[in-house]
Amino acid sequence: MKYKELKVMTYEELKVKEADYKKELFNLAIQKSIGSLDNPKRKKNIRGYIAQIETLLTERIKESNQK
Repeated sequence: MKYKELKVMTYEELKVKEADYKKELFNLAIQKSIGSLDNPKRKKNIRGYIAQIETLLTERIKESNQK
């Protein structure tokens, strides 16, 4: 998902998306332990998406505290 797409989402939508990505990351970890992981780079991408979402959430919290 692109950063621009994440930026237009609401706080609640971002929290839901973050939870979805964390579930997917967990599932990928399980697949790796079993040995059936098809695309190992997917884990790195998911971690990057989670970091972007957490950054946006932090920015939104700081903005709301300044008001």
